[in-house]
Amino acid sequence: MQTRTNRPADTWLPLYFLASLGAGGLAVTFFMFLMFWVPHPGQPVPVFEDIMAAFATGGLALQAAIVIAVTGIAGFAILNVRLLVWNLYQLSAFRRTEAYAKLVTTNGETQLLAMPLALAMTVNVGFILGLVFVPGLWSVVEYLFPMAMIAFALIAGVAFARIGKFLGRVLSDGGVFDVTANNSFAQLLPAFALSMTAVGMSAPAALSGVPLTVGVALVLSVMLGTIAALYALVAAIVAFNSMLHYGTARESAPTLMIVVPILTILGIMIMRQDHGLHTTFGAHAGTADNLLLTTPILAVQAVFLALGLLVLRRQGYADAYLRGDGNSAGSYALVCPGVALNVMLHFWINKGLVGAGIIAKFGMAYWTLSAVAIAAQIAMITLVLVLNRRHFARRASGAAVPAE
Repeated sequence: MQTRTNRPADTWLPLYFLASLGAGGLAVTFFMFLMFWVPHPGQPVPVFEDIMAAFATGGLALQAAIVIAVTGIAGFAILNVRLLVWNLYQLSAFRRTEAYAKLVTTNGETQLLAMPLALAMTVNVGFILGLVFVPGLWSVVEYLFPMAMIAFALIAGVAFARIGKFLGRVLSDGGVFDVTANNSFAQLLPAFALSMTAVGMSAPAALSGVPLTVGVALVLSVMLGTIAALYALVAAIVAFNSMLHYGTARESAPTLMIVVPILTILGIMIMRQDHGLHTTFGAHAGTADNLLLTTPILAVQAVFLALGLLVLRRQGYADAYLRGDGNSAGSYALVCPGVALNVMLHFWINKGLVGAGIIAKFGMAYWTLSAVAIAAQIAMITLVLVLNRRHFARRASGAAVPAE
């Protein structure tokens, strides 16, 4: 008797790039521990030397946090890269199938933007790995910034090419865009991809000390971020109209919360740009500016999180795709909002509340609020483990009985 095994991921879809994206996002959440808890005088982000010094001189709690952070970054970075490589291989084969030919004639063509989105995340994760694990990186970092900007520019070019094919088709040939199938925020995926390249492009604006590098990073990130915001606004309005008419598509319901990561990414981009304007070009920011930026972002994120969770609950999404027999690659979209909430909470607490002098760093209020961010992080780690087991673990699908 022979037993066949299969797994849902064997039926590949472009949305499986979101598995790589989620792993990369979790690596970023662990970097928040180092970013805001490890002293890093002399540069705006902690580097290997700062982490080692803090571990050598810090208390037991800080040492434990550093060990957890470094382990989490390494583990989820490896998972991020492994899933990215697997997805790129699958995409290469998928392009030669009839399923691909059909996909690019439907609304689902924008699912292919998950590829540049995941690529941009991996470049960001790569930079974090360099900061955390490479001694002496800061001494050569100015040579790395132009390379990173070129990488993000190339990824943005891939995204624009795919967006151009989609918009060129639907705007020139009437009737090819199915409005009845646009009843979700799935069409915001291109904006998500562009915003990820924008935040990556803004990093040199905050970290570089070379005016030319800062200026180029500012200009390009502003352009990419503006286009991403415009695309997201238009796509959301069009999609919301369809949802009011036809209800939210059950399998695509997680996309209702895609606004959350887009806002976190664009918010970090703006903070990076403001930092570069201040340190390099002498633009002076107020002590409450970051608070006034991050608080409205969190308010809007709370609205879309509540809306998304409400719809998911009423439609029984968890029973269908997280606990039941059904499996959907789009379930990985649930990871992004939780990761984005974690990151934005850390920035709101440290750059907003602490920066404005409303709460004391490492005080009772600080740790109470930080516990909320950590709870979101733990929930998303659990969700990734559950999804990976459901989609990538092999399971028995029946037995083949030999003929007599």
